[in-house]
Amino acid sequence: MELFEAIDTRSSAARLVAPVPDAAQLDRILRAAGHAPDHGHMAPWRFIILDGPSRDRFADTIAASRRRRDPRAPAEAVEADRQKVLRAPMIIVVGCATQLDHPKIPEIEQVLAAGAATQNLLLAAHALGFGAVWKTGPAAYDPFVKSALGFAPTDHIIAMVHIGTAQVMNPVRPPQLGERVRRG
Repeated sequence: MELFEAIDTRSSAARLVAPVPDAAQLDRILRAAGHAPDHGHMAPWRFIILDGPSRDRFADTIAASRRRRDPRAPAEAVEADRQKVLRAPMIIVVGCATQLDHPKIPEIEQVLAAGAATQNLLLAAHALGFGAVWKTGPAAYDPFVKSALGFAPTDHIIAMVHIGTAQVMNPVRPPQLGERVRRG
């Protein structure tokens, strides 16, 4: 798929099913992510692949996170959070292992690099014919979830990318152009 076609046609999948990327495809997707702009060549991104039993354990972690954050949450709400994880056959958690005391690269630039890696990941998955959805939510900011994934409290979960074969795609939205200013 040509670059601009991939950019112009990528949208989030509304429903994902198996198959997921095989080992070679997953390697290609992650190598594309690793080509993200990265001031200082820090490679702050971390990719955690969750499928099969690891995805099931992650769903349990998400449910426990909800119970910890909101002890009064109805059991149905906790189970709904758990089931959201299980809707995708594979999840790639993109984290950012930040170096807060770096003398030249501020935290925001490290986080933006991990965000750029996430965008490359999404485009690569799309180019290979897979559907993907960038998700976060309250669990992404929960120190309990970060710890369960091996992150430090100061690290960031940038995305929980749900990936698989798209059974239903959301419509491609028009580009959001934002403000443009040209100064002469």
